[in-house]
Amino acid sequence: MSIYIVRLGSARSAAEGIRIGTVRRPPRGVPKTEFARQNWYDVWYPNLAPSAETMKLGQDATTPPQWAAFIKKYRSEMATPEASRTLDVLAALSQDSNFSLGCYCEDETHCHRSVLRALLAERGAKLA
Repeated sequence: MSIYIVRLGSARSAAEGIRIGTVRRPPRGVPKTEFARQNWYDVWYPNLAPSAETMKLGQDATTPPQWAAFIKKYRSEMATPEASRTLDVLAALSQDSNFSLGCYCEDETHCHRSVLRALLAERGAKLA
């Protein structure tokens, strides 16, 4: 069993299970009834998305120090008790269930997904 880290809107793999959208906003111009059918997500969970301020920091990052500042800020947000408990729960669930977490960004290396992957791995999550 594993957590799959995916790009929302991409084709689903057969094993990825329920798809959780860890994004600040739903996809534009898509009716709620179409989110799952169009492979965006089954459940929206913005609690794991960067804050609007932090998201802008990441989107504007063009140098390694700027990207490092984004990572530091996002990790700080994920260290709050609520976010930390959520990550602990997801890591525990990954031991017995398949599910996926995702964002819209094309490049995972320049997306909060990469940080989520690392945070989950640090908690012992099984990652695909």
